[in-house]
Amino acid sequence: MSDTLRIDVDSRGVATITLNRPEQRNAVDEVMIAELHASLAALAQNTSVRVLVLQANGSAFCAGADYRWMQRGLEADQHDNFEEALRLARMLQCLDRFPTPTIARVHGPALGIGVGLIACCDLIVGAHSSWFRLPEVRLGLVPAVIGPHVIAKIGTGAARRYFLTAETMTAETAKQLGLVHEVAPDEHGLNAMVGHWVYGLLQNGPHAVTTAKRLIAAVAHRPIDDALISDTAHRIAHLRAHPEARQGIRTHLDDARPSWLETLDFANLVTDDPSETTKG
Repeated sequence: MSDTLRIDVDSRGVATITLNRPEQRNAVDEVMIAELHASLAALAQNTSVRVLVLQANGSAFCAGADYRWMQRGLEADQHDNFEEALRLARMLQCLDRFPTPTIARVHGPALGIGVGLIACCDLIVGAHSSWFRLPEVRLGLVPAVIGPHVIAKIGTGAARRYFLTAETMTAETAKQLGLVHEVAPDEHGLNAMVGHWVYGLLQNGPHAVTTAKRLIAAVAHRPIDDALISDTAHRIAHLRAHPEARQGIRTHLDDARPSWLETLDFANLVTDDPSETTKG
């Protein structure tokens, strides 16, 4: 049983990981890193999981690094600090490469590693009252391990500002920069947006969604040259021969439901119109 997380997988295949150190504002330490990594790895192997939601219990999404963990790092040598940083990097990589869509439901502050966790997710909704900061330089540090993931989300220009100044980003600013996709006014709005995304994702072919995630990772930032053209042609040719695609196309032409929809209870899916509950 986890000391730092709550984990649930419902009958639809929606897995939820809840950061559960509310007294420490969900600050990350070596135990949480290990438990997050183990949980992500196990859920990634669970073929019934179709969506992963990352959320938090308490007043904050994540207050960054636990100060007691940082204190222990001061007493460790460079090799031990290197190994600790690698464990964090591998956990973030596991989240970034999670095979099914990931949704971050963010309330309250997200600092440092908390921003890194968000940056590794596919879809992010933040409460209007949420805020974000990369405070490492104020401690004489840099956001090195989370840096590649955050830069991939907000771009180099914004990173030059927020990595160097440690300024606070409001939810609206985070949305403008691409760290957050939607801003919700309240708890109901957060739940409605998550429900809206889950509702949409569960209607899609599971293999196609996983393949789409791999496609994005494989082609991002590559030049559109002959090698990339050949790569994408091979990908779609392979997919067209896959049983899921054949079924999806046939049932669409026949105005029928594919198998991945037949077991869904649409009456129990959240279908709130997010346009009524989100800002911006």
